Amino acid sequence: MKYGEIVRRLAPCGLDCSRCVDYEDGEIRRLALRLLELLGNYERLALMKADFDSAFKHYSEFRTLLTRFSEASCGGCRSDHARSPVQCSVRACYREEGVDFCFQCKTYPCEKGLSGLSGERWKKMNDRMQELGVEAYYDEQAKKPRY
Repeated sequence: MKYGEIVRRLAPCGLDCSRCVDYEDGEIRRLALRLLELLGNYERLALMKADFDSAFKHYSEFRTLLTRFSEASCGGCRSDHARSPVQCSVRACYREEGVDFCFQCKTYPCEKGLSGLSGERWKKMNDRMQELGVEAYYDEQAKKPRY
């Protein structure tokens, strides 16, 4: 994958937005839409199966969650319609500094970065990008579960 596409997919902190449940162009959304399509009107059969397998008693909750995954609407941390529940200082800082990723900044690591456990993860991801290069880091991350 080319650098520009990787920049679109990775947040400036190093998280892979494209594999997030809320990412509008992500695989999770596409798979949820496809599964909803394949399941069609499965509710009727799920009700019948619930008499024999209690897991199917919860089919409507499963369908609700699957529908939520299919409605992902976040454009990623670099977009104007990011939907992250976390207040992130990195999101504004990378623009101010004119870099794609924190490790590229002349003041990295800095006090503007994340703190606590998020800060440890932020530093680990950026150190790894700096060590491997952005493309190799992305390839490495793509092989791991997002969560």
